[in-house]
Amino acid sequence: MTQPMRLRGVRHHLADRLFHWGMALTVIILAATAFLPVVGIRFDWVPLHWTAGVALLLLVLFHLVRVFSTHGAREMVPRADDVREIGQVMRGGTTHSLSGAKYDAFQKGFHLAAALTVLALLATGLPMLAKIDTRFWRRDPSILSDTTWGMIYVMHGAAAMVLLFLVILHVYFAVLPEHRKFLTAMIFGVGPEKARKGNP
Repeated sequence: MTQPMRLRGVRHHLADRLFHWGMALTVIILAATAFLPVVGIRFDWVPLHWTAGVALLLLVLFHLVRVFSTHGAREMVPRADDVREIGQVMRGGTTHSLSGAKYDAFQKGFHLAAALTVLALLATGLPMLAKIDTRFWRRDPSILSDTTWGMIYVMHGAAAMVLLFLVILHVYFAVLPEHRKFLTAMIFGVGPEKARKGNP
């Protein structure tokens, strides 16, 4: 027998909401500074881009500390229930018989895709810092060969396009009426404690 989903409770603590919206802001800045010059809008985009990239790295490190010190990684690890949930939805069924969890299979899947994409962007973006002059270091592009630089640029650009798609997808699903409660929870913190109904 299933129990109804708890509708009210603390779903996201303040630190986690600040991380989410801080990441959203840095991703918007990164996207704007990366794509606006491509469409002909000229401005000094490099300082904004690398600064936002470093800010994104710090936010990800903060998030990882929160995950391993407060939340635990198990919340986002796919389980057998998640595989069954996807199967039920693909067959047109419901997920009410599955065990209760804060995140459903599709939220976990999106998180995994976004995490891998952001990590790819950071891994390819950090070496690019060697190609710019700042007040903290001098440029030294000789640390890598031209071939390696080319591979890094291709992977960085591909990951950027994937992240842009994921952001559009995220915003689309966030504003759907049936998902609005998750959006308000990310703003105010209060919302459904579970993403689906669960067994007692």
